[in-house]
Parts: sequence; C-alpha cells; structure tokens
Amino acid sequence: MSAARLKNYINGEWVDGDATECYSVTNPATNEPLAEVPLCGMKDIDRAVRAAHDAFASWRRVPVVERARYMFKYKHLLEENAERIAQVVTKEHGKTLSEARGSVRRGIECVEVAAGAPSLMMGQALEDIAREIDCVSVRQPMGVFACIAPYNFPAMVPMWFYPFALTCGNTFVLKPSEQVPLSQQIMFELLHEVGLPKGVINMVHGGKENVQAIIEHDKIEGVSFVGSSPVAQLIYRECAARGKRVQALGGAKNFMVVMPDADMEYTLDTISASAHGCAGQRCLAASVVLTVGDSHTAVREGLARRAKAMVMGDGTTEGVDLGPVVSAGHLKKVLSLIEKGVAEGAELVVDGREAKCDLPGHFIGASIFDKVTPDMTIAQEEIFGPVIAICKVDSLDDALEVMHNHPLANTTSIFTTSGKHARQFKYECDASMTGINIGVAAPMSFFGFGGAKGSFFGDLKAHGREAFDFYTDRKVVITKWS
Repeated sequence: MSAARLKNYINGEWVDGDATECYSVTNPATNEPLAEVPLCGMKDIDRAVRAAHDAFASWRRVPVVERARYMFKYKHLLEENAERIAQVVTKEHGKTLSEARGSVRRGIECVEVAAGAPSLMMGQALEDIAREIDCVSVRQPMGVFACIAPYNFPAMVPMWFYPFALTCGNTFVLKPSEQVPLSQQIMFELLHEVGLPKGVINMVHGGKENVQAIIEHDKIEGVSFVGSSPVAQLIYRECAARGKRVQALGGAKNFMVVMPDADMEYTLDTISASAHGCAGQRCLAASVVLTVGDSHTAVREGLARRAKAMVMGDGTTEGVDLGPVVSAGHLKKVLSLIEKGVAEGAELVVDGREAKCDLPGHFIGASIFDKVTPDMTIAQEEIFGPVIAICKVDSLDDALEVMHNHPLANTTSIFTTSGKHARQFKYECDASMTGINIGVAAPMSFFGFGGAKGSFFGDLKAHGREAFDFYTDRKVVITKWS
C-alpha cells in the first residue's frame, strides 16, 4: 500500500503543496513506508507568509491574556495526545519510546512557559526622567517569524519557537524536517482544534528550496534554525544581510571531563546514556571524554562494558536501549567517521559495526574509541551517532585547553566531587550550557538554550526569557504634557 502524501497547513486549512517531487519517509528501524512529503518551494512559502502577514494586524491586537489562553488549551490537548505523539516520533525518527516521551514532555513545558506571556512581556516605566517628563518601554510584536526545524527532535524543537512567537503577538510559518514530518502533522491538527484565527500559524513541507524561500522572503521578520554549524552560519549570514532577526543553533562536539575523584559508577552510567541515547543524534550528546589522570582505565573499561551490553532494535519494543539512526545516508556518514578514526590510529575498543540486529533498518551499535588525540577527525567533527572518543589528559587545565582549542562549544560537563574543580570548570569553560555531574546539560524551558563559538550564530537564544526579547521590539515612549 502506498504511503499518503502530506498536506501543508496554510491559513487555517489543509492544502496540497505545489510540488512535483516528494521525499519518502520510512520507519528507520523497519523501512516501512510512512508518508510522502511534497518538496515545496517559493510558491507555497509565499502563500503561507502572506496568510501570516494578513493575520498579523488583527492578531497583535488580541490582548496578551487571550493569546495565552490559546496556549492553555493547546497544552491540555498535548497532554491528552502525548503518548500518541511519542509513538509517532519513535516511528519516524527511530529513538526509543522513553526518549520520545521525554522529548514531548520538554516541548509541552515550552508551551507552559509561553503561556506566562502576560507577565514576561511586561515593559518598564519611570516617571520624571526629567522635569514633567515620563518614560515607558513596551514590548511590541514584529510580524511574521519562521522556523527551519531539524530531524533529531521532531516534536520538541519547533515548540522552542512558535508558542513564544504566538503569545508575543506574532504570526508564524514552520518548515519541519522533511525526514520527520509526522509528529508535527498531529500537533498542527491539535493547533487547528485550539481555534487560532486563520493565518496565525502555518506549516509548509519541503527541502532546500523551501529553506531558501524562507531566507529570501521580504515579509519574514525573523528566522529560527537548528542544524549543523555550516548551515547555521550560512542562514545567519544570509538572513542578517536581509535585515532579519536570526537565531541559528549549530552543531556540537561535547566534552565530558572525568576527574579521578568522580563517583565513577554514576559517571559512567550518565556518560553512556548521554552518548548513546537517541543513537547519539542530539546536539547535547557526550562525544569526547577527557579522562584526567588515573581515571582513564576505569572510564575505558566501564564505558566499553556498558556499550557491549546495550540492546539494539526497534524503539517501540520494551527493553531496547539503542534504536537506529535516521537514514541510510546518515548511517553511511557515521560508518565513514568510524573508519576514519581507525585509519588515523585511534583504538576501536568496541566496534559498533559488529553489533547484530534482525531488523532491516539503519542500525549501528555503540562504539568506543580510545587513544584519541585532539587533532584526530573523530575528536574534531560532529559524528551525530553512538560513538564515544576517549582522550587522556594529565590535568583539568589540560582538559580545558583541549576544549578552548575546539571551534564548537555547545555543551560540556565535568564529573567530580570537588567544589574547587567544579568552580574552575564552570568559570573557564567556553560552552554556554555547562553541567556539573550532568550528562545532558539541557536547560529547562524557562532558561535560554544555545551554545557558544561555532555552535551558535545570533544574539538571543531559544526559549526562556530570551525568547520574549527575540520575538518583540522594545519601543520607548517619552511623554511631556504641558
């Protein structure tokens, strides 16, 4: 049976896309056909943006307390459908069901924070800034915003953006990843049920042409992007050149520093889960483990033991620890980087290529490299797969130096029982998201999310209070009545 062709959501209606080509979405564990995604371009983006632009004038005049109430209703519907959404995330992406459930929960938390807009949009005021002159500063919505979403968290990441944009009084166009569009289909059905005015929220499917159309459209005020660093930098540059606001969240090479005084069993459990969860396809995954001093042997043996014990299979099956990567193309990339690590002299302690799975999907087992040096490709490039590189260093200062020399700085963590070491680490590390004895240092939705150096391009990061800065313009009004 052929998979159904998906529709766009424009101006409050489900409509066919103007596309001659489609992308075939399959279950990455079973290769089962799931959907055909139209690869739309400028024409469909223009329809969506014009609908959003037309809706903005009236939507911005809806009182913020009323805009927030739409999010209350949306949260209620998301809670009722959370398990259904998580099941779809696992089918389209491959991650285990527990991981999918966690990501849906994190997305719902963003809706909760966005519903606090009546308080978080408040401005500032001061009377008598000079004689008989008062001043107020207010936040005002700006117009149409867009999001270009990644494949690794198909339900969660878009909710980093559009709930905040909408409650601030803007309208929105979402381009989900063509590889994982199905969870957003459900979520837009729920948005339709919420009863938002037509044109306030829109979704257009597509690929690269769709992205370029978003960059170029003159009625889009700002763009949010999550993906690789080279693409993030390109989108930042092109959007900024057109006068758009932009937050472009890029790639990662996340360092975990293990001190000799760490609680070793907890540390190894935590790093293993961080590195291999979601098959390593998350921008906060542990990637390079810097073992300080005599922690090395325990880390090497402990991570190898945990990698070998992981159960690989369909993420919907109870007891599975490791699902597939998202596609055949991505599997090929991960395999090529493992081969590169071997060729450059790293020791492959656990070879995930030898792991067996009866399913026909895109599987690679957990892999552990040792004797990795900072200049090796596997220590430099983002693998985005279940691969750990272990690099031995003599001191915390040496570990920090390795991190300082790397161009990416998304997240990092130290594992230690020393307050002195923890303080030095958080004070001197580059990454904007830092963990102390935490494997995935993912900020909650009421804090900002985003990296540093080549992992983030822009000024204002995702969700938290910074979202209300990104989606509004501050207008200062100075008043004198004679």
